[in-house]
Amino acid sequence: MTKVFFFLASLVLLGNVFFTQAAFSSSLMVDMAKIVMDNYCSPEKLIGMKEAIGAASTNTEILNIPDGQSLANVLSFGVQGTVSDPRLQVTYEPNYVPVVPPQMPPLPPEQLVAVLQTSIKLDILEGNIGYLRIDHIMGEEVADKIGPLLVELVWNKILPTSALIFDLRYTGSGDISGLSYIVSYFTKGELHIDSVYDRPTNTTTKFMSLPALLGERYDLSKPLVVLTSKNTKGIAEDVAYCLQNLKRATIVGEKTAGGSVKIDKIKVGDTDFYVTVPTAKSINPITGSTWEVVGVKPDVDVNAEDALATAIKIVQLRAQVPAIIEAASVLIADNYAFEDIGSSVATKLKGLLASGAFNMVTSKTDLETKLSAVLEFLSGDKSLKTSSNTPSLPPMNYPPEVYIDLIKVSFHTDIFENNIGYLRFDMFGDFEEVKAIAQIIVEHVWNKVVNTDGMIVDLRNNIGGPTTAIAGFCSYFFDADKQIVLDKLYDRTTGATTDLVTLSELTGTRYGSKKSLIILTSRATAGAAEEFVYIMKKHGRAMIVGETTSGSSHPATTFLIGESGVFLSIPTVHSDTSAGPAWEGAGIAPHIPVPADGALDTAKGILNKHTTGQK
Repeated sequence: MTKVFFFLASLVLLGNVFFTQAAFSSSLMVDMAKIVMDNYCSPEKLIGMKEAIGAASTNTEILNIPDGQSLANVLSFGVQGTVSDPRLQVTYEPNYVPVVPPQMPPLPPEQLVAVLQTSIKLDILEGNIGYLRIDHIMGEEVADKIGPLLVELVWNKILPTSALIFDLRYTGSGDISGLSYIVSYFTKGELHIDSVYDRPTNTTTKFMSLPALLGERYDLSKPLVVLTSKNTKGIAEDVAYCLQNLKRATIVGEKTAGGSVKIDKIKVGDTDFYVTVPTAKSINPITGSTWEVVGVKPDVDVNAEDALATAIKIVQLRAQVPAIIEAASVLIADNYAFEDIGSSVATKLKGLLASGAFNMVTSKTDLETKLSAVLEFLSGDKSLKTSSNTPSLPPMNYPPEVYIDLIKVSFHTDIFENNIGYLRFDMFGDFEEVKAIAQIIVEHVWNKVVNTDGMIVDLRNNIGGPTTAIAGFCSYFFDADKQIVLDKLYDRTTGATTDLVTLSELTGTRYGSKKSLIILTSRATAGAAEEFVYIMKKHGRAMIVGETTSGSSHPATTFLIGESGVFLSIPTVHSDTSAGPAWEGAGIAPHIPVPADGALDTAKGILNKHTTGQK
């Protein structure tokens, strides 16, 4: 009953302001209530309305309003607040002349077409892009009369185009019976596209796309872009909403007006009062919702005056998409590290292209995002994705003190109880870059932990980086008396397999192969860090504590897809799989699985027991 109290309170409150003398009979409100109750399109919202108006009609303050306009304002405020619908209005209009909908003059079909052509604009833009502007949605009756001529003079000129821009920015009127005609030319089969409930007749009409049409349908593979503005209203909104939710059109422009499928202005008895009431409502069968009042939100939100230029760019991009996807498929098939997976991904990617998976992209960024998501889904590899072609920074010749400051913030060291060393860094560097400052790293980082009795290397937040320095870092944890093959790396682009071996010469002192080593991992541990963990576990050199690693890949190689300006990152190298899968895709399982945030304490406990036992 909250709405009832709101309604009564608003009437009494405003009545205290405006009421000075009796001016009207309570029958006005009774008649108005009947109009609303019998005609409002959402009767479920009217619970309590009858009682509220009945109570208001016996309120002497309400009945003492000095003039009709004040009473209309009070009643509108109360009704709108009760139903929460701004379309419900009560007006006082002594001089109101009902608007008669314009009727098509009884002209021969040829002259009817000439009249209609004033509200239709047709053009073929550069690149064979069709442009069709319609300012009024014609109904079934008119379409039946002049359909063949419209097909011949308008539609047949649109059919050969490569894409269509359908301009509804200026469409503010129309007939609901025209909805099925328009939507059918852009869809296939008999689809349920809309349901309209009419309250006065208590009937629901299902609008279906038509199985048979005059002329041909517009090819479903061709892009369709609908332009909208804040002036797009009524049935034009219904057209846009249907095509959008059928995934047949991309809406570009402004949010539409938020009109209604049908609004009637009904005279209250023999008075000069009128009730404006929405008598029908549209419910989309796909969304279960409506465009009425709220409008149609565009897929690409731009000012109305920029909508056409934006639509042309979208169409031009979509014309390039097939070649981009085809070229991406070839690059993946020829270069992805695991040949069988690359071939499968390439084949499936072409299949998705053929099925229309990329038909609705609206920008280069949108294409890149969608392609990356598809590639990860098909391959299970987060590293196979689109990327930016960011050039490498040139080598910097900083003074030693700057390098020292950089190293201090890049590495964290500590010495725990029982002479246990701790080393954390969150990214691997390139070999050539590290080589140039190796002595500084040894002096300010490595020498702090090398003389410990056990070490914890924390890679829980290490996201990878280049793998070129992996052999050198691994070498510190092995002895110099023999060379060890750490891993065999297969490069798909060259077809060559390279042995990754320990280095005979290092800067600084080795930690050696005898002292205890624990590596901490998490789900974030990725790339080069995983290669290091994989090697150390494979050779039994370290205990792994924490969570299974990310399961990413070796650093990817960046390829330009044709001349599109879209770049693709493709992992081209994989670890030795002669004894079974390595770490790519699956990650590395720890020896002791614990949550990442508890891994350090677990490692400390293990090493404390070990070092205490040795003593």
